[in-house]
Amino acid sequence: MRNVNDTLRSLTSFTGPFSEFHPEDVPGNPTELFIEWLYEAIEKRIQEPHAMTLSTVDKHGVPDARTLILKNVTRNKWFFATSCKSQKGKQLELNPRVALTFYWSELGRQVRIRGIASVTNKKLSDKDFLERSVNARAIALIGRQSEELIDQNELDDVFIEKQEIVKRDPLIVAPYWHLYSVFAEDVEFFQGNTHRKNVRVKYERKGEQWASKLLWP
Repeated sequence: MRNVNDTLRSLTSFTGPFSEFHPEDVPGNPTELFIEWLYEAIEKRIQEPHAMTLSTVDKHGVPDARTLILKNVTRNKWFFATSCKSQKGKQLELNPRVALTFYWSELGRQVRIRGIASVTNKKLSDKDFLERSVNARAIALIGRQSEELIDQNELDDVFIEKQEIVKRDPLIVAPYWHLYSVFAEDVEFFQGNTHRKNVRVKYERKGEQWASKLLWP
């Protein structure tokens, strides 16, 4: 059996080189800095820079997390979409407090966001659904996410059926599809350093304004 501990210890991290992060120059609103970092990740061709981890808690207070796609960013709000019938949809209905985590390893950067998730209006939710690929819409229309699947062939058959429905009616929308916005309460930016003197800046909401501070690594 392989020695996992030794293998993990042999792996490198924060090898760089990384960009300099000057916390004294950060903007007054975290949205601006996030968009700046996001576009830098896109320009540097980071794989799936829009992937993020959404963390929720279930009815027992047990944490849950999964990776999904950022749909949009506006001032103080981050957007994602899912079915309200999914596990995360049910958890969001019980407790809308969430955390979002972005990690761009090649840049040594991480962004952590905590806030309140709420459903946007039906027009925006429908628009998001219709902008998905045919296959993504077909899977969403099945509406059985996280249920036990006994036979893979059953999924294949239902998937083909839903594909045909989407092709016949390209404007069909899953009624349980929701676009959510996360209204941020605090946002932390982490810039890794090859000497481990990592730079961390945390924004905290103060009413309608934001206050930022430097944190020890």
